[in-house]
Amino acid sequence: MSEDFTVIESTNAGNADAAPVFVLSFRQRDEVAAAAAGGGWRVVAARRSDSLERRFLASGAAVAVIDARGALSEGLDATKILGATIEAHGAAMLILVSQSDTVHMRHFFDAGATHFLSSPMSSAAMAHAIRFAQRHVERLAGWNGQEKGPPEPLGWRFDPCMRSLQLTPALAGLLGLPEAPGTRAFFAQLEPADRALARTALRRLGAEKPSTAFAHDLAGVGRVVQHLQYDAQTNRLHALVEALGVAPDANAAVRDALTGARDGPSARRWIDRRIAEGSPVSIVLIGLTRFETVNTAYGRTVGDELLRSVSRRVGEVARDVLGKGAIIARIGGSEFLVASDDADAARIGMAAARLEDALARPFVAGGDIAPLGARMVTGASQAGDTAAALLRRASEALLGDVPLEKGAPPIDLLVDNLHRALERSEIGVLFQPQVSIATGQVVGVEALARWNHPEFGELGAETLFAAAERAGLDATLSDHVQRRALAAAANWPMSLAKLRLSINVTAADVARSGFVDVLLGRIDASNFPRNRLTVELTESGIMSDLGEAARLLTMLRAAGCRVAIDDFGTGYSSLAYLKALPLDYLKIDKKLSQDITGSHRDRVVVRGVIDMARSLGLAVVAEGVETAEQLDLLAKEGCQYFQGYLCSGAIDVPALAQLVSRA
Repeated sequence: MSEDFTVIESTNAGNADAAPVFVLSFRQRDEVAAAAAGGGWRVVAARRSDSLERRFLASGAAVAVIDARGALSEGLDATKILGATIEAHGAAMLILVSQSDTVHMRHFFDAGATHFLSSPMSSAAMAHAIRFAQRHVERLAGWNGQEKGPPEPLGWRFDPCMRSLQLTPALAGLLGLPEAPGTRAFFAQLEPADRALARTALRRLGAEKPSTAFAHDLAGVGRVVQHLQYDAQTNRLHALVEALGVAPDANAAVRDALTGARDGPSARRWIDRRIAEGSPVSIVLIGLTRFETVNTAYGRTVGDELLRSVSRRVGEVARDVLGKGAIIARIGGSEFLVASDDADAARIGMAAARLEDALARPFVAGGDIAPLGARMVTGASQAGDTAAALLRRASEALLGDVPLEKGAPPIDLLVDNLHRALERSEIGVLFQPQVSIATGQVVGVEALARWNHPEFGELGAETLFAAAERAGLDATLSDHVQRRALAAAANWPMSLAKLRLSINVTAADVARSGFVDVLLGRIDASNFPRNRLTVELTESGIMSDLGEAARLLTMLRAAGCRVAIDDFGTGYSSLAYLKALPLDYLKIDKKLSQDITGSHRDRVVVRGVIDMARSLGLAVVAEGVETAEQLDLLAKEGCQYFQGYLCSGAIDVPALAQLVSRA
């Protein structure tokens, strides 16, 4: 801090009822936190702006202090991040600036700051500034960040004279400890490396440095920061435990849902430490299926309830088969991890079998039976492994034979970015032409998703939907792509006004309650005519109940849409599908289309598929046609339409308009 900034002794630093204040200081966090604590505030302090909005709201503070001295651009960026939250909740934001930077305060006010204080300043001046900001909030009666009351704090107090440790009820309940557990039992909750961090932080405390912090993992919460304050008057030590990256409106729900389960980063650090210590690590990776469908159909509250039930069942099995040393983590979306450093292959296999049985039992969500399923794989660390490498192998095995583009990055690198990609409109659509073989005219297009990834470039639909399924976002992604495709097609130029549009629906779409009504509502909202729309469903997306699938597809056809089976020939029940489902088009998979130039037997198979489809009154579209020879043979066998690189890959609207005008 500046040489004239002094720390005054706290008059009520030990007061648990002291109002919280949130401090962000990029260069002098501990000094600013100590000064604020000396003014009687309960301080939650940070030195980085990661998850800034969530950390501020989770702190329960009505005042945020942004220390922009020596970090003007970082302070302004943080103010911009927090400004909307401050305004929405009627809070206050106090900016600390160097005197030479006061000319820039208008930018901070434009970004949402409400108060400022410039150097030179004393700790008393800063305490008064915080107090005035607090009174500003109270006067306006606008603070609604805690309408439901402040969350019960997680913290503890140590009295060295009495050698007594006291936990807040919330922390004691979370850790499953008594409120006076003893220091050994309490610190046993930390990993060895984290205990070393705690000892180092405790040694830093004293009259010269009454405030500090350290970060670590805590079971049931995930990554946390412990804010430590030393009270020179009583010699007591107080700690406030702040959970990182937890949205305040979901705080209680997430803690309840994942009690006893780690988060992804915490699990990876645990695995890395065990491997570094020379312990082999064995894992079971669990991917829930249809979770996003349930979440969408019943709401997030029911989804949280379902995750809570899954976590409980996984934990029960893991502790029973692998012992208390096993860890359980939710590592992203609807994926769970069980890991152990003392289980052989037989025990891990037994755990996987037990987990499969446990998760196959029905779940109750919102009073109904939830159609939840699970896939799982086992794995073990190898020489030279890291947590990332071990989990990547397991993830790839969990995905199975999902088709990925050549050169596509590992799926686990994409999963964490998918939410952001949807928010930033990085995911759009292109259109692949569908051509009449008889006339050579473009008669329709299929909308295909594309991800313009800032690091990996353009990624195709196969990779994109594989990442979405892994993240539990397949239904969300499908909705996004359908909306983008319909909106674009509704605004096509007149030269494209007669083209048909084909959109894809997934298994998650079809399984959702009210699927047909939702889809028709989306179509009508876009103003794209139903009679020019084809809904394509892959064989893998057809429900096991063919009667229900037939009912849904009949409703779509009655509403004016056309229906196609996509990628025909890749599944196991093709004949049953053709017999049971009301269809208009059959799209044969590109592998079949390209096999027509192979052996005589290959050609006979393709001929049989086309003959069968035509005898049922279905039009046939061949996918993946790349050569004139393939097209010629398909035409001779009676195929009516094709799409593929022989005509064009997926293109944007201007390129499509040019192609149609030349045809």
